[in-house]
Amino acid sequence: MLKVGFGRANITPAMGIPVAGYAVRRLADGVLDELEVNAIALDDGNKKAVMLSLDNIGIAKVYYEQFKQTICEKVGLKREELFMHCTHTHTGPALRPVSGEEELKMVETYKDFVIKRCVDVAQFALNDLKPAKMGYGVAKAPNIAFIRRYRMKDGSVKTNPGVLNPDILHPIGETDESVSVIRFDRENAESVVLVNFGCHPDTVGGTKISADWPGFTRRFVEKAIDNTKCILFNGSEGDVNHVNVHPTKGDFNDMFNDFDGCSRGYGHARHMGRVIAGAVMQVYDKVNYVEDTEIKCLQKTYDIPANVPDPKDMPLARKYHELHLAGRDDEIPYKAMMLTTVVCEAGRMVRLEHGPESFPFLLSAISIGKIALFGIPGEPFNGIGSQLKQTEGFDMIVPCCLVNSHEGYFPMQDSYDEGGYEARVSNFKAGVAEKIIAYGKEMLAEIKK
Repeated sequence: MLKVGFGRANITPAMGIPVAGYAVRRLADGVLDELEVNAIALDDGNKKAVMLSLDNIGIAKVYYEQFKQTICEKVGLKREELFMHCTHTHTGPALRPVSGEEELKMVETYKDFVIKRCVDVAQFALNDLKPAKMGYGVAKAPNIAFIRRYRMKDGSVKTNPGVLNPDILHPIGETDESVSVIRFDRENAESVVLVNFGCHPDTVGGTKISADWPGFTRRFVEKAIDNTKCILFNGSEGDVNHVNVHPTKGDFNDMFNDFDGCSRGYGHARHMGRVIAGAVMQVYDKVNYVEDTEIKCLQKTYDIPANVPDPKDMPLARKYHELHLAGRDDEIPYKAMMLTTVVCEAGRMVRLEHGPESFPFLLSAISIGKIALFGIPGEPFNGIGSQLKQTEGFDMIVPCCLVNSHEGYFPMQDSYDEGGYEARVSNFKAGVAEKIIAYGKEMLAEIKK
């Protein structure tokens, strides 16, 4: 019989810690809402697994091994039995090395604190195991997630081109508005609902700590449905965010135009949480209960070619990189999102000037009967998630971003062909998305056997 447990702890940092995102220096100076690490533990009598979800932009590879080894050793898990996800909030601290001795010390201290919290929460969930039945359903959360890459009238492609930009022709791609819901009803204990939706949690902005829409979603679900705990896993969000470039009527309520041309607002994060929670409630009482709840876990490492720069581009890249590090962005001849693009691209080129030629790339899968969660170590484009969901032999496939480290963006081939922020800053050569899809389908076929 399937057993399920739940755990939760606060991971809000001390003030003054660097806030991740935007390639600009931000230091936390307040708290809008608390950051959490949530955990769900699974045990079918033969196999167990723990899935963690942290309110963080992502765990850098240099820290990931310490997280993985410590958690597995402390709670008695095999490596493939730990599925460690970050929601990707842009109003939380970095879990990666930063420049500056004092700020790096804060990040290192916070990292050690979060590891201990993850151990605690994983153990809480394992101690909380109760017999459970499982059901699943899919609903829609309309008009809150949008493809952020656009074809412009001059034929170019821009990421986040700005609200009401008259030069926009159309978005490149289609958004997946589906909300995947997995419900676990436990004997003499609270139910647990796992929610998956794909969109950047980049909605709040500023320098105050917030879990963004994933935190609102959890709170609204738990407030609306008695005796229920909610855990959220963000989906394929690499080319998807909350920005409606053509707002009408009340679409712009509780929002402002931020420094990079994106509209943001804490109230809009709340709105997104309500819409996603509403989608959960559409199907919560009508989930399809299943008998097959056998647990299987699989992790595999592949080599993916690196996006090594052309030597002729290095002089300008080094110039922009040095200006950015010196706080002299005003001397770089770009503004808003294009400034972010050239700065991050220059950083990628300097970082990879001397290789390596490829990176080891860890993919993860956990299946519960015919429902599978597939973990990708970075920010997959929507096309990756959409194609993985079509893999045969499963009732539901749940793609999850930022699982077991943060390796950056994984754009589709057309993004490299046409240009744009994500492809220009990616650590990986063109073809990375298509490789993830192929490897993912192989792993899902293997775990299905």
